[in-house]
Amino acid sequence: MSTLDVVLKPWGKYEVLTEGSGYKVKRITVIRNGRLSLQLHNQRSEHWVVVSGEAAVTIGERKLRLLKDQSIYIPIQTKHRIENNNYEDLVLIEVQSGNNLEEDDIIRFEDIYGRT
Repeated sequence: MSTLDVVLKPWGKYEVLTEGSGYKVKRITVIRNGRLSLQLHNQRSEHWVVVSGEAAVTIGERKLRLLKDQSIYIPIQTKHRIENNNYEDLVLIEVQSGNNLEEDDIIRFEDIYGRT
């Protein structure tokens, strides 16, 4: 992939690997101390698979840790967040499925980067 395919974010970056009708697959890299916003989506679910690193995950009221080769499903309309509290980058594959896979289907509740 060219560098034009990389979307930089304050917490790291993502690349869209493939997409089609009703699905999108991203490679997400969360840098050390990076934290995505606490958010939900009204029109899509997500499935995260950790490729490297360690993820601190919030799903609803649950908090858990995911290691390499572990995964979790995030249903539509469920608050969620992923964080990297470790020294190495966290890399995960995100599979989105639903009716709206664009960034405008993000409702933020908390964000350390001021995007709420």
